[in-house]
Amino acid sequence: MALPTQQTSRSFGETVIDFAPGVLLSASVAVAAYLFAPYVAKALPIPAMVLALVVGIALNPLASQARFKPGMDFCVRTVLRWAVALLGLRVALSDIAALGLATGVIVVVSMVATLLSGFLFARMSGRSAGFGALVGAATAVCGASAALATSTVVPDYPGKEADIAFVVVAVNALATLAMVVYPPFCVLFGFDAQTTGVMLGGTIHDVAQVVGAGYAVNEAAGNTAVIVKLFRVFLLLPVVLGIGWYFTRQGVKHGEAKVPMPVFALVFLALCLLNSAMPLMPPLLPAFTPLKAIMIEVSNWGLLIAIGALGLGTSVSTIIALGWRHVATVVASTAVIFVLVTGGLLLEKLL
Repeated sequence: MALPTQQTSRSFGETVIDFAPGVLLSASVAVAAYLFAPYVAKALPIPAMVLALVVGIALNPLASQARFKPGMDFCVRTVLRWAVALLGLRVALSDIAALGLATGVIVVVSMVATLLSGFLFARMSGRSAGFGALVGAATAVCGASAALATSTVVPDYPGKEADIAFVVVAVNALATLAMVVYPPFCVLFGFDAQTTGVMLGGTIHDVAQVVGAGYAVNEAAGNTAVIVKLFRVFLLLPVVLGIGWYFTRQGVKHGEAKVPMPVFALVFLALCLLNSAMPLMPPLLPAFTPLKAIMIEVSNWGLLIAIGALGLGTSVSTIIALGWRHVATVVASTAVIFVLVTGGLLLEKLL
């Protein structure tokens, strides 16, 4: 009876040994990005997540050695899934309810249209459906985090890693530009603080840039922008499930492997419900609050390590070779969500 136990133990040990080089290298990239991000931010508003991607790409020649691949794959897949699942602790149902029905309809309709536009523009530019899914989710939901989450249900295809890296960089660059350009549009359209917050939270891709743009206007606009953005983050679950379902149907049609139900997405929902229920149970709050803070920090580091591993597996020459069609797809989808959200708010203002 002892022999199977020894075999299992040895197999686990061998797995750890196989994973260790890639995991340690990915974690090192994450730590470097975290430490240098405050200094880089003094010159450019680049978050640690994108910095980790850039550092990883710079180290691609080192990471191309075979001994790093198992650990890097583990980070991009398993670590990523659970880091995304923990994002559920950032969202509460009460935050969403406070937006009102009209705002919710505008945001949801624009998100659906933007998601579909990713597929449409990718097809028009001759790119794969997988790339369209990455672009659509990133622009519709929450930028880099959505792209990474979506990558877990998009079947593997040639150039997938380079596409993910490109989308992460592109949506962050566009979000940073929007952080500066969009607030003056709100003034031009005569939006009040709340409407400005809805516009910024409903159109800018990444959370960090939403916060920067909203609170640069005023506190009321910032608070509303964050709530709207969290609403979009909450919809990460149905978006990921919907994309996974779509590719599953495609797999069945063509006789390919099915995309499994992402367990991490269900954990995301469960944690969101837990986060929403905690205020109703005051005796548990003293214990839950520090645990929540720890789990959010774990999520941040998990995403940072995963994107560092993603960068390590991507070469600069591969990204450059993607061409203008990739850029056009991301810019076009960004324009769709901007036009639909802004148009919806202007229509609501007139009515």
